[in-house]
Amino acid sequence: MIRSEEDLKWKDLETGCVISDAGNASQYRTGDWRSLQPVWDKTKCIRCGVCFLFCPDAAIRKTSEGYFEADLYYCKGCGICVQECITGCITMVEEEE
Repeated sequence: MIRSEEDLKWKDLETGCVISDAGNASQYRTGDWRSLQPVWDKTKCIRCGVCFLFCPDAAIRKTSEGYFEADLYYCKGCGICVQECITGCITMVEEEE
């Protein structure tokens, strides 16, 4: 049964369903909450994208060179990327003013 978006409740979503609209989350500068920021060492990075996959805020983006970096507008400095990095190329550093 196809329903309109307004009628769709979270309990009705099928497993693995992806909601394409992020609502208004993109309007909030959550990076201002951060006191630490992730920094990548490109000499150790193998460009696997594990950091990108595990970031709970989708605050990691791929550069034109294929490496990854934090989008500091949204990065909250949680450090999950550091924990999940398989090569240990990401470290958390103090924010500078």
